[in-house]
Amino acid sequence: MLFNSYEFIFLFLPLGWAVFYWLAGRGWRQAALGWLVAASLGFYAWWNPVYLPLLGVLIVFNYVVGVALSRHAGTRPGRWLLAFGIAVDLGVLAYYKYANFFVDNLDALTGAGLRLEHIVLPLAISFFTFQKIAYLVDAYRGEAREYRFLHFCLFVTFFPQLIAGPIVHHRDIIPQFARDAVYRISRLDLAVGITLFTIGLFKKAVLADGIAVYANPVFAAAAAGAQPTLFESWGGVLAYTFQLYFDFSGYSDMAIGAARIFGIRLPLNFNSPYRATSIVDFWRRWHMTLSRFLRDYLYIALGGNRHGPLRRHLNLIATMLLGGLWHGAGWNFVVWGGLHGAYLTINHAWSQRRGKRPASRGGRLAGWALTFFAVVLAWVFFRATSLDAALRLLAGMAGLNGVSLPEAIALRLPGLAAPLQALGVAFTPGGGGQFVATWAWIAALAPIAWLAPNSQQWLRAYRPALGARPAAPAPGWRWRPTPRWALAVGALSGIGVLTLSHVTEFLYFQF
Repeated sequence: MLFNSYEFIFLFLPLGWAVFYWLAGRGWRQAALGWLVAASLGFYAWWNPVYLPLLGVLIVFNYVVGVALSRHAGTRPGRWLLAFGIAVDLGVLAYYKYANFFVDNLDALTGAGLRLEHIVLPLAISFFTFQKIAYLVDAYRGEAREYRFLHFCLFVTFFPQLIAGPIVHHRDIIPQFARDAVYRISRLDLAVGITLFTIGLFKKAVLADGIAVYANPVFAAAAAGAQPTLFESWGGVLAYTFQLYFDFSGYSDMAIGAARIFGIRLPLNFNSPYRATSIVDFWRRWHMTLSRFLRDYLYIALGGNRHGPLRRHLNLIATMLLGGLWHGAGWNFVVWGGLHGAYLTINHAWSQRRGKRPASRGGRLAGWALTFFAVVLAWVFFRATSLDAALRLLAGMAGLNGVSLPEAIALRLPGLAAPLQALGVAFTPGGGGQFVATWAWIAALAPIAWLAPNSQQWLRAYRPALGARPAAPAPGWRWRPTPRWALAVGALSGIGVLTLSHVTEFLYFQF
């Protein structure tokens, strides 16, 4: 079930909320939690009920192992049990997500004619695998209590974060289930939650899906063997850059908003990453919970920065390569992760060389431009369906496939036609409307991503999510539970709902 669907907005969410608080209002707290678990499992099964038993088995397995680990924390038997638990979790993930990738590449290398039937990836397996691994590691470290099984089930399955994150941590979420306030209807939680959910719906349904139609044809053409020209390549790649931004930002807002309606705060997962002035800063803002997981449970486990600069850089690259492979079973994701590993290595080396001197305004602007350019280049590999398609797009972005403009532009700007032709620009028939619409969308969305306060800033005074509080916006952007803001949110909601005739999945659902 998708957040941006009629079934979720008009049936699942209001029914789930009403039954939860009906049960809680009668003092049946465990029944209310049990209802949320059942509703979350139904939410998951809506996509494909075949994989519901797999999710159930993994929940029971990890709970049992976690309880045993908490009783043998830090011991040698506990270390073996931890290795067993992680091996099972990663083994399940590897089978479903990487078996086809491994067999196909092995067949390509050996020519042995190896074949494996296509394995359908269970929804959200990447997210809940990382979530449970973090729980097992913390249990071994003695940092996880022996939680009630019902609380653990809800921690894993709570529907706002189940499908595409944020990757929640047990110590942030499970204690909230014991708070008295969660079982009482809060008009403020409702207002904050509905506002965030509405903003996210608008971002997804209007902005992300609106610009997607100008990104998809370019990547599809490159995948089919076409050689996109300079403006075609940059238009398609920048369109995808902002599509992904508003798609993931919209999902994050909707997830946090849906949880807040029930009085639960999820961790902040998205904080205007295209304003980052370095790659390090970018990863503090983009998919923040994944970044923390990779740092705390992979980078530090590999040695972190404890063994000198060279080992630190190798650990960074290894972490990002595995982070890229986590996103998808394909060499393009490995390249994307490797690029970001290289970016981070260069960034840390530069910071070490530069010292703690504060950057000037010009330096910060240059850092932002370079960071954004590097991120856009890496997105080509992230979105392209093959390495060949990515390389064709990069060639187009470099101008190696030629430069062309629609003839309509030459007709409307006759004074520029001759000079542009002298520079090697070709004018081709048709495509004028597509060209103008692509760049108009880019011009409209770029200032929002770069300059406008984000939703967490708007609601900053009401702490909509766990985590660091973003900078306060100008007074006119500060949300308050007032009639004026209610009208504005209502208008956004109406526009968002009216666009649901063409429902599309969130881009991160494929991971």
